[in-house]
Amino acid sequence: MKTMISCRWLWAIFILWAGQSAVAGPKIEHWVAPSGARVYFVENHALPMLDVQVDFSAGSARDPAGLSGVASLAHALLDLGVEGLDETQIANRLADVGAQISGGVELDRASVSLRTLSAADKRDSALDVYRAVLSSPRFPAEVFERERARKIAALKESLTRPDVIASRAFWAALYPGHVYGQAATPESLAAITRDDLERFYRMHYRASNAVVTLVGDLTRTEAERIAQTLTAGLPNGKAVSRFDPLPMPRSGEQRLAHPAAQAHVLIGLPALKRGDPDFFALQVGNYTLGGGGFVSRLMREVREKRGFAYSVYSYFMPLVQRGPFQIGLQTKKEQADEAVSVARDVLAGFLVDGPSEDELLAAKQNIAGSFPLRLDSNRKILDHVAVIGFYDLPLDYLDTYVANVERVTAEDVRVAFSRHVRLEHLVTVVAGSDR
Repeated sequence: MKTMISCRWLWAIFILWAGQSAVAGPKIEHWVAPSGARVYFVENHALPMLDVQVDFSAGSARDPAGLSGVASLAHALLDLGVEGLDETQIANRLADVGAQISGGVELDRASVSLRTLSAADKRDSALDVYRAVLSSPRFPAEVFERERARKIAALKESLTRPDVIASRAFWAALYPGHVYGQAATPESLAAITRDDLERFYRMHYRASNAVVTLVGDLTRTEAERIAQTLTAGLPNGKAVSRFDPLPMPRSGEQRLAHPAAQAHVLIGLPALKRGDPDFFALQVGNYTLGGGGFVSRLMREVREKRGFAYSVYSYFMPLVQRGPFQIGLQTKKEQADEAVSVARDVLAGFLVDGPSEDELLAAKQNIAGSFPLRLDSNRKILDHVAVIGFYDLPLDYLDTYVANVERVTAEDVRVAFSRHVRLEHLVTVVAGSDR
């Protein structure tokens, strides 16, 4: 006689094992450097590598009024000329030791990252260049003119695409009168001067405004020294102030003409701050609604049953202020009205019913089961720890992640969605509409 173990029992066994084994996150150490920068460190000697990232509250939401694009342009020029080195010399110095500087600008933060070998001679040479990029950028005039022209040209090209047009209109409608809704234009970029970049750098790239994350082949003593060395030369001053209160939009629909054959549809509202206790319930619920690919309700109703779209999705983007909940799809112009109606109906139904027990179980299995893959490299650990540091999340956030997912009930999902996804604030944008 064969013994059969149900899927639910297998899942219970997995969760018990997960809570006692490798699902636990890395040990995160935290302190404040003498410079005032907050530091987060994960010691890992598995590979002879060091990853460092410094985050500043210098994202695009910090652009001054009328000068949208300053944050992005300032960040782009950081490693294109520093005291004593031009952009070619910087690139050559890094190439000589096999190191790489990268980064990016989001709404809330600007990030500058370094990946280097941990051998002292290679590491110290790379860190010297990295420190100069952080603390002594020169914003050379000829480089500034070149990069500004490139950004203007790239922006003009992007503004011909329906997906970009839809996204910009969507964010403006979600965040009317708020910094999250502003976006660079060719005119705002053209108005930026080199002095504006220097002013933005001095105001936002301060030690008091910095979060340093180090992951890799390093001791705590070495990490303390490196973090202080990297931030001691940053501009002085207080950390930047918080954003203004966020107004909620009124429900509405915006149609934008475009000659493309496909209509680009975005539906959503401001919904979730980083650190909100409803995060896990919303994440688990969203897997069923539109985050789970072919097993999601939106995919089943919009694509499988009606063939309105090849892909349809939903997600939450938590930010310092309420980041968006978004549903997105592309469909033929003549089907746009029906596709929008179906997507809204699926959302409305989910707000009432929430997930079934089987849907809830499938969501938990996927999210918790894939969690170890999110921490299987230094780079991924760095990304997660940098988020923990910048948004001031608990140090045990990764340790308790699976348990928090498993703790979610169907009622938790319904209550969380009712709190954060209110139809009276739902905004719809259709770019490529026939009407």
